[in-house]
Amino acid sequence: GLDDSKKISARNREYLYEQITTYPEIIWAVATADHEEVDRLNILRATHLAMRRAAESLAVKPEHCLIDGLPVRDFLFPHDAIVKGDGLSLSIAAASIIAKVTRDRIMQQLDHEYPQFGFAKHQGYGTKAHLEALRIHGPCRYHRRSFQPVAQLCMSFDHGKR
Repeated sequence: GLDDSKKISARNREYLYEQITTYPEIIWAVATADHEEVDRLNILRATHLAMRRAAESLAVKPEHCLIDGLPVRDFLFPHDAIVKGDGLSLSIAAASIIAKVTRDRIMQQLDHEYPQFGFAKHQGYGTKAHLEALRIHGPCRYHRRSFQPVAQLCMSFDHGKR
């Protein structure tokens, strides 16, 4: 059942997440980069930072890593980068499921803290509903200031247009 996490229903991702993370022979780790790091570094470099953190925190250091996408500069371990790897490699697909479920759970928590934004529905993506909530409520402290709609709103707020 492993595949690109975007091609799997939320229910099946949760099921696979539990299978992957509780199987005793699978060594895995999750790491994140917060909204401030994304704003400071950009989303790609922050993603690479989170990858490094995850690989470094593994209980057993990897001899070789597979990465979904292009090669990562200054990665501490030898690696192969595979474009669209989550549809080609079971290891990358498993990692994409762990990452997606982790992110979805974070969005669920944020939805409890900021229900006016609907994070549980749109998962933080720039949907019409999310953009409308931003327009009405302004950004919360977790919104990335480098996200163009948020940056534009912040400029409006700073110039007293709202």
